Amino acid sequence: MADTASRTMIRTQGRKASAAFGGRRSGTRHPLVATAMVLPFAALLVVVFGGWESVVTQASSVGVMLGR
Repeated sequence: MADTASRTMIRTQGRKASAAFGGRRSGTRHPLVATAMVLPFAALLVVVFGGWESVVTQASSVGVMLGR
């Protein structure tokens, strides 16, 4: 427990150095950027697991329930 203060100082110095050299900034990512990052993986999952048929089936069921 006696060594806690020195470890904390070392960590905060590392964060300052990281920020000075263009380190990762905290905050949120823009929704369009997040969508662009996820879409390729989502498309891969649709192809691998046959999700397109599931989407069409569910949309058809919802359409029938709504009376269309």
